[in-house]
Amino acid sequence: MDPQTKRILIVDDDPNFGLALELLFAQNGYQVEVARSGEEALDRMDAFRPQILLVESRLPFRSGFEICQIVHARREWQPVRIILMTANERKPEAAKAAALGADAYLTKPFSTKELLETANKLLV
Repeated sequence: MDPQTKRILIVDDDPNFGLALELLFAQNGYQVEVARSGEEALDRMDAFRPQILLVESRLPFRSGFEICQIVHARREWQPVRIILMTANERKPEAAKAAALGADAYLTKPFSTKELLETANKLLV
C-alpha cells in the first residue's frame, strides 16, 4: 500500500449520502471504502487501514459514538483520525464526541469544502 495514498472509510447507512461522499473524496485523490453499518466498518479497519474514519453519529446497532470509543481503545487503530457527522448540533454531543476520541465534529448540513478542509487538515 502506497504510504502517500490518502485513505478514508466512510460509514453511513444512507446509501445516497454515502455515494455522494465516496465520489467527493475519490475526485479529490482519496482511496475510499464505504460501510453501511458500524459492524461493517469495524470489520474493514484492519484490511483497509484508513487514515480517516468519517462516521455518522446515528447508526443502527452501533452508534458513531460507540465506533469512536472502540477505535480509540484499540492501540493499532489510534493513528486513525475520526470525523463524526451528525444532524444534531447540541453542544453536549460535540463534547461527548471529543471525549470518545473524535478529532472533528461536523453538523449537517455542511459544505463539501468544509468537509474536505477538515479531512485534509487531519492528515497533516
